[in-house]
Amino acid sequence: MAQPKIITVKETFSELKALLKKASPLIAPRIRTIIEIKKYEKEGISRRVLASIIGVDPNSIQTWRTLYCVGGIEAILKHNKKGFKASVFTKEEHLSIEKKLKDPKNGLRGYVELLDWVEKEFNKHIKYNTLLKYSIKNFGSKVKVARKSHINKDEEAVKTFKKNLVKSAKKPLKTKKPKTKK
Repeated sequence: MAQPKIITVKETFSELKALLKKASPLIAPRIRTIIEIKKYEKEGISRRVLASIIGVDPNSIQTWRTLYCVGGIEAILKHNKKGFKASVFTKEEHLSIEKKLKDPKNGLRGYVELLDWVEKEFNKHIKYNTLLKYSIKNFGSKVKVARKSHINKDEEAVKTFKKNLVKSAKKPLKTKKPKTKK
């Protein structure tokens, strides 16, 4: 069995604990690892024992120890997480697409037509799946959904129909009275 690796930690306990208080949840286990290494600085501690104390995988401990040996505490405090990708569309483009999708008279029959419209309108080449997922996520659009109304619908005819419908619905029905015997 291999001997535990002996690492000399340059920072004091108080410095490490101050860093731990400020650390994000992603960085905190790394700093706790360095604190534990500092406790066992003279005799050394194996990565498996460290992993059981910290509650992480031994390979993570190995990575963090190597990071500390090569780059010091600065390397431990940095992480390579990039975060979220920037949106494909600007705010103005987003609003234009929303307006186009919510307009009942736009005449779009599907995402292919929307893709063509976006490419002509914004001079951007975007993949079909990107536009599809963006539209579903941001606007709640669906594939192959029936329209709420026809694009060539006559608004006057609708008003007339509704007026007649309301009048006929409010008319009382004539009912026959049952004949009574005298």
